[in-house]
Amino acid sequence: MSSAPVPDPGGAAPDEPQWLTADEKEAWTGLISLVLLLPGRLESPLQREAGLTLFEYLTLSHISETPEHRLRMSELAYLTNGSLSRLSNVVKRFEARGWVERYPDPDDGRFTIAALTDAGYEVVVAAAPTHVDAVRRLVLDPLTASDQRALARIAAKLRTRPVDLA
Repeated sequence: MSSAPVPDPGGAAPDEPQWLTADEKEAWTGLISLVLLLPGRLESPLQREAGLTLFEYLTLSHISETPEHRLRMSELAYLTNGSLSRLSNVVKRFEARGWVERYPDPDDGRFTIAALTDAGYEVVVAAAPTHVDAVRRLVLDPLTASDQRALARIAAKLRTRPVDLA
């Protein structure tokens, strides 16, 4: 039976990786568990109740939260954590369903705007209670107010934003 080496975190040679301490490993495995497992748990009720994936819901939701229910595709890709090609495929399906329209940005034709239609707005409004219930049950309710503030601070420190969206 072979086992991986358990290096001394403080005694790494210059050309060796700086191994994680036990506390660092616990923080890292906790974070990666959230990143990998939580989206599926948030998606299940949306799939069941609204027939939407989490990505689809977030796409509609982010557009719906803007004053005119329209958003540049590049900004939407960032907000949904999706590539432009993935987002484009989803928005194309939404266009076919009459939920979203796309057109060149009148302020800068290099960009494309995704605009929510009335029908798309109705879809996201109908799905929102299911999503909010899952967010409360799976994320917010188990945390104290102090935990929630700490989570927000940590998320802000780890957040990355492409230069063109800053």
